[in-house]
Amino acid sequence: MATGADQQSGQQGGKPPPAATLRRIERHAGKLASSAVAKMDETLPWFRALPADQRSWVMLVAQAGVRSLVEWLRSGGTLAADTQELSDEVFAAAPRALARAITLTQTVQLIKVTIDVAEAEVSALAAAGEEEALASAILKFSREIAFSAARVYARAAESRGAWDLRLQALLVDALLRGDTPDTIASRAAALGWTDKPPVAVVVGRTPGGDITAVLHSVYRAARRSQVEVIGGVHGDRLVVVLGGADDPKLTAGHLRGSFGEGPIVVGPAVPSLDQATESARAALAGFRAAPAWPGAPNPVAADDLLPERALAGDSDARRILRHDAYGALVRSGGGLLETLDAFFAAGGVLESTARGLYVHPNTVRYRLKRVTEVTGLSPLDGRDAFALRLALTFGRLDPAT
Repeated sequence: MATGADQQSGQQGGKPPPAATLRRIERHAGKLASSAVAKMDETLPWFRALPADQRSWVMLVAQAGVRSLVEWLRSGGTLAADTQELSDEVFAAAPRALARAITLTQTVQLIKVTIDVAEAEVSALAAAGEEEALASAILKFSREIAFSAARVYARAAESRGAWDLRLQALLVDALLRGDTPDTIASRAAALGWTDKPPVAVVVGRTPGGDITAVLHSVYRAARRSQVEVIGGVHGDRLVVVLGGADDPKLTAGHLRGSFGEGPIVVGPAVPSLDQATESARAALAGFRAAPAWPGAPNPVAADDLLPERALAGDSDARRILRHDAYGALVRSGGGLLETLDAFFAAGGVLESTARGLYVHPNTVRYRLKRVTEVTGLSPLDGRDAFALRLALTFGRLDPAT
């Protein structure tokens, strides 16, 4: 059972301060706000550097804070819901842009300066004998204002995060569709993309679940690798754009935990984002063709999947094999094409190839070495020999190209 002293204390805690105190605070509201802003200007160097419009927003917030304090004191300051509503109204006085212009840490500094100024004026504002009660009330109200600031910044962060996700999805869509460089550049600029070279696109299977959580995992891994990323989930695929990764394949390996099961394909590196449609196209084609090479490394470069991509109908892969392999052999001459044909016909046996061409085996060895130098593919390697066979086939099917 509560004692008489407890009951008296509870009644005093729930009743408003004397009317004289409220009137004094109302009369000094403008002066309090001006003093607070002057103190901010005096003690906070970053505040002095703010543009005039943002400083005026802070002034509006300070004035709204004093008015809300009066309302809160008038109601006795006992209802938490009322407190939250009143404290939220303080920040409603300024545009949402203020949350983007001033960080949460800076807002806490502004609140502290304002409360310090208000506490310094307690003796002038409170009626006789009410100084301690008013100081305690100001302290309690400042806590609610701090909570309200945190809510404002949390809502702004959520809104900005959702908008960023949408922008990233649109940018990835633009890359996959092959939109114009201007479209890609404008969307990248809205995301703050610095376009640090080289740029490469990575495609793998999404692990499933909430898209925000999936992308957060990608960003966390990218920060550890100190690279720039933009990501998007498209159906069952996770598409990630890497910026500033000197070795995109190695970096993709660091991000492997963010992908689901299955192949992870890395498109070729390009100098800038506006050229990344080529990398995205290669990575997507490689992702579709990767199941045809069960022993492929993971991650795997899209260029290492040229044979599978070509067989799957990728015209870019066919063009590369035709131009960079078959075309290079034709341009080099020196019997390289004939030697390669004979080598494949002999089942890869040097002596049989030499007899079929009526040359010494060392001549065959030299020419096969030249094939490797010219095309970057070794006929003595099973995987490279597969690519060379396809290159010869595609080249002869479309010799005009």
